[in-house]
Amino acid sequence: MMTERYIDINESIFAKCGDRVSEILATVADRYVGSNPPHPMTYRAFCADGILKKHDYSYNFNLTERFPSLENGQLVYAWCKYWSDAEAPLNFILYCYGPLILYANGAQIYKANIADELNPKRRTVVTVPMNKGWNHLVFQFTKTEAGCGGSLGPGSYKSNPVHFLAPSPERSGHEGWIYSEPQNAVWSELPGEGSTEADHGVTWYPKLQWNAAEQENNPIARIFGKLEGAYALAWTKLRSFSQQVREVELTGCAAGKIAVYLDGDLKCTVDKAGAFRVGLSLSYGEHDLTVQSFGSGEAVGFKLDSLPDGVQLVEPYPVHGSKDAWLYLGPFAAHETVPDLADSLRSLVETEAGGTFWRLDQPNTWVRPFTENALFGKWNYPLGVTLYGMLQTGKLLERDDLLQYVYKHVETCTRLYGYALWDKEQYGASGVLNTLATLDSLDDCGSFGATMLLALQEQKLEGAERIADVIADYISTGQERLPDGELYRKPRHVDFPNATLWCDDLYMSVPYLCRCYQRTGEISFLEDAANQFIQFKKRLYIPELQIMSHVYDFGIDKPTRIAWGRGNGWVLFSLSELLAVLPENHGQRAELIQFFNELCEGYLRLQGVSGLWHQVLTEPESYEETSCTSMFLYAYARGVRYGWITDTEKYIAAIHKGWNGMARISIDKFGNVYGVCRGSGYSYSVGYYKDDLSWLLNDTHGIGIVLLAGIEVLQLERHLAAGKTGAAAV
Repeated sequence: MMTERYIDINESIFAKCGDRVSEILATVADRYVGSNPPHPMTYRAFCADGILKKHDYSYNFNLTERFPSLENGQLVYAWCKYWSDAEAPLNFILYCYGPLILYANGAQIYKANIADELNPKRRTVVTVPMNKGWNHLVFQFTKTEAGCGGSLGPGSYKSNPVHFLAPSPERSGHEGWIYSEPQNAVWSELPGEGSTEADHGVTWYPKLQWNAAEQENNPIARIFGKLEGAYALAWTKLRSFSQQVREVELTGCAAGKIAVYLDGDLKCTVDKAGAFRVGLSLSYGEHDLTVQSFGSGEAVGFKLDSLPDGVQLVEPYPVHGSKDAWLYLGPFAAHETVPDLADSLRSLVETEAGGTFWRLDQPNTWVRPFTENALFGKWNYPLGVTLYGMLQTGKLLERDDLLQYVYKHVETCTRLYGYALWDKEQYGASGVLNTLATLDSLDDCGSFGATMLLALQEQKLEGAERIADVIADYISTGQERLPDGELYRKPRHVDFPNATLWCDDLYMSVPYLCRCYQRTGEISFLEDAANQFIQFKKRLYIPELQIMSHVYDFGIDKPTRIAWGRGNGWVLFSLSELLAVLPENHGQRAELIQFFNELCEGYLRLQGVSGLWHQVLTEPESYEETSCTSMFLYAYARGVRYGWITDTEKYIAAIHKGWNGMARISIDKFGNVYGVCRGSGYSYSVGYYKDDLSWLLNDTHGIGIVLLAGIEVLQLERHLAAGKTGAAAV
């Protein structure tokens, strides 16, 4: 049976705009921005003495190391909370180092069996039901001669690198688990919503309070020590409520040499220990107050007295878990310049001794950024193509607001790259840019990187040049290749035990290689891109159908011969990207244009009656799929406009039919996009693609592609209206 349409025609964008491309593009783009505003990263307190993550983003409860004197039979409890936007289960990967029980919201979810206890490398998938709102997870670990503890991480850390929050009100806003001191008996009641750390009368770790001796010192001294030959910064803001400029005197006690800055201007220097005072002129609003403390002998730091009425200290930047209005940074060599304060929160702070970042006045507690937005500020391959569509839409519609949105998203990522690498080194796994910080596949870099390079042609983006070189080197020398140079995927884990060749990877590599050629002029990048198509065709092309198999599995040593729609879409889309920049005199250009035409013919025969192509191209009973439809329209429109296709009339008709169909079926009047297949694995069974790979609303695998299809349709309309034939595309 044919699948039912996604939306009623009266609810479609066609009912409001017809098939007018520019209006549809604007509606889809505006909905996306409205649903994903450019919020900054979330900054949280994190105690580096707590439970750290492993490279796979799992929390590692190595309790025999944390408690060397832990005795057999003793127990340790660990507790955290997690916010869920919906009532839906989450899959986690669990490894057991000994007996354990996992509870969620008071209910037992999993109890380790004998096989788990005896094999710490045994991988167990645990499904945890999540309520909407806060969910409390509790581990009960038992010590045996074999060990104590375990690890818990996300089912897919690349796509969903979850992090947990400290559950108690005492640590509100902190990232991570807390865990109890060793216990001699099982608790009759588990902690949960409304519980405090004092309820069980035990000590919880990591340590939250300074000890008595440490509290005698000022914050600079207890955080950084003596600072011999160095300095540290303390940063806060002064807020004045007066409408007029007012004179304010700050007083305090310096333990050693300090310098006081207001809004970056030096206001006074105190050369020796003792009381100090400094006069400041404050207009209405907030002002940066920075105190630079130099190491001098045994004493360092300062304490500030109470402020006069009408002036208060406020935190210089929102940090969840902060308990006062100060942030601390250092140490710096005495001759190093003071860094820009605002910039220092958006990238790694470099010192002569290496990188560092801001700290709080709590034991070994650091400020860490985390990517908690649903989409903005993330780096992954679907977002790469989404932002590609947004960028090109902004250019074509002359919408500077869309361009600035894309630039801000990309630069939010590129600025944090150095920090992400440092964060991973310090804490086991980075809280931001998880895919790029753990770069080990084309998915991690090629798609988003290609959009980054395109944006870089128009806008300077801090950190982008460094990342561009890293990705180019990875694709050229780091990713696994077969003897003829084609990029393949080595076996990674139990789910994909064999080496494989995916047609998707033509998109994950070729557009980036094309951008590298444009950036550097190095023809080797285009030679590599062209070779990918030549080699992929040998293993994945189905000549009698003139379409592509999704995957070649080298363990089975056969292609799947399943014509997954989006996989085929990536092939034709990426080939059009290559042909657009391949020199006219290139030796393989004629062969690639012929391949392009063969594929176009194969796909044209499979267009559905409504204008859309199907999830499995050869299975009209499978659902109408929006992302592959968009990619075929994109490539067809380019083929006509560039002159790669000579028999143009039938393709122009197919483009009109496809775009009209999407406007009626796939896009509603609010700009929501329907019918985009979720991210896939692969199978030799057509049922996997038809039945298991369902579609998602507003999936990022499709939004950008819809925009790009519309852009090419609009440019083709303008091209044809101008009466041009065979002219180069813009």
